[in-house]
Amino acid sequence: MEIKIQKILSDYGICSRRAGEELIQQGNVTVNGSIAMIGQRADPEKDIICVDGKTLSSKPEDTYILLNKPKGYVVTLNDEKGRRNVTDLLQELSVRVYPVGRLDINSEGLLILTNDGQFSNMLMHPSKEIEKEYYVWVRGKKLDKSIERLSLPMTIDNYRIKPAKVRVIEQDENGAQLSVIIHEGRNRQIRKMCENCGLYVTRLKRIREGSLTLGRLATGQWRYLSPKEVEKLRREAGIQSSK
Repeated sequence: MEIKIQKILSDYGICSRRAGEELIQQGNVTVNGSIAMIGQRADPEKDIICVDGKTLSSKPEDTYILLNKPKGYVVTLNDEKGRRNVTDLLQELSVRVYPVGRLDINSEGLLILTNDGQFSNMLMHPSKEIEKEYYVWVRGKKLDKSIERLSLPMTIDNYRIKPAKVRVIEQDENGAQLSVIIHEGRNRQIRKMCENCGLYVTRLKRIREGSLTLGRLATGQWRYLSPKEVEKLRREAGIQSSK
């Protein structure tokens, strides 16, 4: 069956659909020897599809990884600056996976990686409103008022975000540790929210996404998600059971 090439790349664990479009635009994808075009369709069972000169092999088994991302690592498949990448922490993994969403280089914590394109796309879709919980360490003047403002509706990058759920875990004269729960997960959203409220973020760690929690997984370590964890996330994202 012919499907869009960027979806084939996603299904085969090469990259996300958006990244696949970028690869196609850059001329790095060919179909039967000809450079692929955006919107072009192909049949992975019949056509010869190559990425960077390498032919797609058989579709790999769906793989789901939970990583405790350390600070100082970027979350991207390709980084032009040569910085440390989260994929460097998965070198013993034989299957290529890509991140579900992102954490900026200075953030840490829970990161899901997979080669299941449908799972990734549905889990990230804003309409699913899957909760993402972060521990946020902040400093600032008039902490009480600033923290109170953090849970109010606000506009970030010309986008009206939904109110966050904010809970104070610890607080003293030097700062506070907060639990912040959001749904959208837009680019650097929590940092920008805090900036809007006069708060300076000293540390940011994602500890939960939907029903999946970081638990006691050590920094820089990863593990496979259990079938039960995957199925629960699939239900939360509105994906039909794979069984």
